[in-house]
Amino acid sequence: MSTTNQLSQVYTPEQVAEILQLSKNTVYELINKGEIVAKKIGRVYRVPASSISFVFTGLDADIYQAEQTDKKNLQKITDIIKSVRKTVWNKSRSS
Repeated sequence: MSTTNQLSQVYTPEQVAEILQLSKNTVYELINKGEIVAKKIGRVYRVPASSISFVFTGLDADIYQAEQTDKKNLQKITDIIKSVRKTVWNKSRSS
């Protein structure tokens, strides 16, 4: 499922229960605990598809994507820190 489609797709709690193979009551409990993010519109809840991924990752989709980007950049950041430390070390030794 594409990110754009995922952000626009919404489900009822009953549909979420079917997708996750849980009871409807369990889904409502998860919504009330904040483990599934849902928006109440009038008297009904709507669950964005991105919230379903939250159940599996423990993160909202945007936070999960940011974490993946951070992981990709981790080696580059580590290399820069090593370079700066080496430069500082060399300057302190020559003083």
